[in-house]
Amino acid sequence: MHTALMMIHVCGAIVGLLSGFMAMTFRKGSGLHGAAGNIFFVSMLSMSSAGAYMAAFIKPNNGNIMGGVLTFYLVATAWVAARRRDRTVGAFDWSALLVVLAIGAAGVTWGVQAAISKSGLKDGYPPFLYFIFGSIALLFAASDVRMILRGGVFGAQRIARHLWRMCLALLFATLSFYPSRAHLFPKWLNETNLLYVPHVLLVGAMLFALYRVSSRKRVQQSKPIVATRNDAILERVA
Repeated sequence: MHTALMMIHVCGAIVGLLSGFMAMTFRKGSGLHGAAGNIFFVSMLSMSSAGAYMAAFIKPNNGNIMGGVLTFYLVATAWVAARRRDRTVGAFDWSALLVVLAIGAAGVTWGVQAAISKSGLKDGYPPFLYFIFGSIALLFAASDVRMILRGGVFGAQRIARHLWRMCLALLFATLSFYPSRAHLFPKWLNETNLLYVPHVLLVGAMLFALYRVSSRKRVQQSKPIVATRNDAILERVA
């Protein structure tokens, strides 16, 4: 069983990385983008769930549990945001909020345990790693609370929610590949830092896409104001 889960984890990671970067290169809303996104969704859920299960029951490691569950949460909520067309809140949103709150609380707790331990580590990870992932989880929990209180998201907010979460999940997968697996590459290649190029391109593309969505959101918000002023002018002329 361990071998099968490891194969699912590794194959899911490879397919997820390839399909994720392909989805970013295709035009948003196109059929190719949707197909690559669906492949990314399935492969990343398979990869993260297999990794979290192994970390929980086969080779216990709290850090890997947290990373796997957080990645699963990001991909699942991003996919739902892309598929949802109406402004609604359902059981899935409440369940996702509970999951990410649990991740955040666990990250802070394990970070404190690592900090006060004699070795300064917990399951091989330093405190700051737990605090970083815990803080990220709590930030997304705050985003979910805001979304639920608003009654859902639509328009540019929905697109931003999809982009931000999918790109961050892809970044996690990229970081898990390198530098986490730096030993798989020759020393001379590691010294060039060329393997960080995908990370830089991904972060840059993510920030640019979020900027475009933010600009679209401002335009959408300004349209009703312009229309109201034009209507008032037409009424005066009439």
